[in-house]
Amino acid sequence: MANSKQSLVPEARDALNKFKMEAATEVGVDLKQGYNGNLTSKQAGSVGGQMVKKMIQSYENSIK
Repeated sequence: MANSKQSLVPEARDALNKFKMEAATEVGVDLKQGYNGNLTSKQAGSVGGQMVKKMIQSYENSIK
């Protein structure tokens, strides 16, 4: 079984990091490269939620 931090597609890591940074900017969270242990749960959750929202929106647009 793969480690949870190990990507199934290693080449996608840079794209996912860029996507995460864009989502953080959209919700006003100051995310930096590397360790972000200073974020609150609310801030981290808002970044993840924005990423999911954008993924769902992208999928819905692709099936139209």
